[in-house]
Amino acid sequence: MGDSWLTKEQLKVLRRANEDEGFRLPIPTQVISDGEIFPPPQSKQQAMVEALLKERAGVLGKQHGLNRRQFLRTASGMAAAFLAMNDVYGKVFTVDQAEAADFEAAGARLAALRDQFIFDAHTHHVHDDYTWEGQLFLLQYSRGDQEAGLPSWTGELEGRELDLKYFKFPHYLCRKKQLLTEDQLVASRNYINGMARTKRVYAHGTIWPSNQPFLDDMDRQAEELKIDSWKGYTIGDPLGLVPEANFPWRLDDEKVTYPAYEKAMKYGIKNLCIHKGLLPVDWKSFDNWPYAAVDDVVKAAKDWPELNFIIYHSGFRAFMDVRQFAEEFEQSGKIPWVDDLAEIPKKHGLTNVYGEIGLSFASCVTTYPRVAAAMLGRLIQGMGADHVIWGTDSIWFGSPQWQIDAFRRLDMPMDLQEKFGFAPLGPADSEVKKAILGYNSARMYGLGLTADGRPVEAFEKDRLARLRNDYLAAGGMRDNIYWGWIHQQDRAPA
Repeated sequence: MGDSWLTKEQLKVLRRANEDEGFRLPIPTQVISDGEIFPPPQSKQQAMVEALLKERAGVLGKQHGLNRRQFLRTASGMAAAFLAMNDVYGKVFTVDQAEAADFEAAGARLAALRDQFIFDAHTHHVHDDYTWEGQLFLLQYSRGDQEAGLPSWTGELEGRELDLKYFKFPHYLCRKKQLLTEDQLVASRNYINGMARTKRVYAHGTIWPSNQPFLDDMDRQAEELKIDSWKGYTIGDPLGLVPEANFPWRLDDEKVTYPAYEKAMKYGIKNLCIHKGLLPVDWKSFDNWPYAAVDDVVKAAKDWPELNFIIYHSGFRAFMDVRQFAEEFEQSGKIPWVDDLAEIPKKHGLTNVYGEIGLSFASCVTTYPRVAAAMLGRLIQGMGADHVIWGTDSIWFGSPQWQIDAFRRLDMPMDLQEKFGFAPLGPADSEVKKAILGYNSARMYGLGLTADGRPVEAFEKDRLARLRNDYLAAGGMRDNIYWGWIHQQDRAPA
């Protein structure tokens, strides 16, 4: 995780979420930043959720012979978190009191959803402060056990020294001052897929047409690295602090950007994943802010109908001002930039524009879940459920499980249905939620699915599935650790 977009003054009031023992909760009760944006302090409502959750966890934990932290690691602890959120925000999440009190009830719900197909289109590596040596068991596991006669899964790991450098950013630093090179992203993809012996991981290449070396490198990325899609940041460096990164560009710039599209078409790599939105309160003070807007999508999508324009974060403009954003929504019903994106398909007759919800969903669903529901409602209403893409922006938010559970449980408040015509999101296994969680990305990346929504490739029998089964057999207890930046906060122990 980088912090190049956080100032020294900002860092003085922040801390790593993984260092806060009181923050070991099944859902985060503060907004977490990946280092690109200064996170807001904990809101009064979030503090109320945290206090309620810890109080109940103490009571319910005793009933099961567990301390509070142990209880919060269980499925019932997760259910208790959503009950606390309903108490503070109103009934937005589908959750039963029995799930929090009864381990069997919570376990039954999990078991029913265990094999639901999920394609996370937005993930990351860990940051350089990551120090859990236990992570090395993955490398050891993939090597096999010579004494036990278990073969290595990938020959290139034999003889490799096992240490955390393999996972950290210094291992990925490069000549271009990138935190992660395309080569190392692909190496990570190949490493995991080699371990699993299935295609579990896909890797982006970089589309940066305003930076000539990157434009030229698209050929190598496609031909040699066999990247799966393209990722681009039209805003360049939003603060203008890194000259090497301050090359903003527009999607509809025929002279600058269209040559990159020609390369994408040439190699048949047609998924363009474009970061948009996510600006701080004083966003208009940054010279590059117009490049983060979505007003350049229409012309590009019209001119290049065979390319898929997947707008990451769905152009969600707010980040630090989510409270003001929520208040404005309640008054006007508008969600700036998300509305602009959502109206594109119907207004312009386009079918190649998509909205991805990584970080946007995570930052809203635990602060103003009504806004999270409304954002989904607006995207589905304008683009169709088949054009909304699931992403979590993890590992900054810890395990993505809490986001998955929040999405499964979230429903559309009745007053929003009546006022704006939003459709219900349905139960955890509704067709709408199954499409967003996995089917849409599977279709876009050519991953075959059976009639009942299972991948044709037998993921449930691969080596990563075996690791998962071992984890569940050992109790399946989450660590509730998050890896991003949060505001420093005095809080009771978890």
